[in-house]
Amino acid sequence: MSKEILFLNPVFTHNIWGGTKLRDVFGYSVEGDDIGECWGVAAHDNGDCTVVEGTYQGQKLSTLWNEHRELFGGLEGERFPLLIKIIDAKSDLSIQVHPDDAYAAVHENGSFGKMECWYILDCPEDASLVVGHNAKTRQELVDMVENKRWSDLIREIPVKKGDFIQIDPGTVHAIKGGLTLLETQQNSDITYRVYDYDRLSNGKPRELHVKQSLDVITVPAKPAEDSVIHIGKTVENQLNELISCEYYRVFKLDVKGKAQITMDQPFLIMSVVEGNGSIDGHALKKGDHMILTAGYGEAVLEGDMEIVASTANK
Repeated sequence: MSKEILFLNPVFTHNIWGGTKLRDVFGYSVEGDDIGECWGVAAHDNGDCTVVEGTYQGQKLSTLWNEHRELFGGLEGERFPLLIKIIDAKSDLSIQVHPDDAYAAVHENGSFGKMECWYILDCPEDASLVVGHNAKTRQELVDMVENKRWSDLIREIPVKKGDFIQIDPGTVHAIKGGLTLLETQQNSDITYRVYDYDRLSNGKPRELHVKQSLDVITVPAKPAEDSVIHIGKTVENQLNELISCEYYRVFKLDVKGKAQITMDQPFLIMSVVEGNGSIDGHALKKGDHMILTAGYGEAVLEGDMEIVASTANK
């Protein structure tokens, strides 16, 4: 099999909380001042990336998953397993929670649940995120939600650029305004809103999903320190594993000069989040997303780049 890199055209979403960084900072050609998400690697009904060049130019990632499973190491599964986004939150996202596979399968028409993790690309000096809650029992949770005791319920934790946060299904969470991050997640678009600050969209409050949220929120929440990983300095020119969980493995690769990596996973997603350079002669710049396909073997990267990479953990 030839060594194939799938370079992908991203898909964008416009959101009430979105901004302009995806155009101004990452250079994506997309109009509007409410650009919330860049779906850099996606094979979902709500966003399906196409291949930029090469053997499969113009084809959708979902089509390749369905018709060329050999590109992904013959992994099983109805859908491509992961979804990679860059999120620009100009203002706060809703307080939300995601279901697990079992709940989503029954209540969301067979969808995957949603486990996700965040790598913080940029944030203000005194940044924080909502991760977890303060209810000790399920009854206390219900009381806090029904009586709108949001300040009692919500747990905010300080974060800084370069932090990594794991969000298990059942975790109450929210991205705060001013943060830009790369999200690695299960291939799902199921989100339950617990609270949305009484904001109006087109003159009306956005839909809340209180019953579903109360069904799936984990009580008590796990300690905040179990969710946030302060990465610190990584070893240059090699894949540094940040997390390995049930659905994915995520790596950080800081290229300084020249890096040679061995791609021995079923596939390896790579997103350039800073700098520029090349991979095996293909030019790379900030905002590029690609997949190294099965059997790729050795890859040589050159330049000055920060890359977040991931693969399915199956």
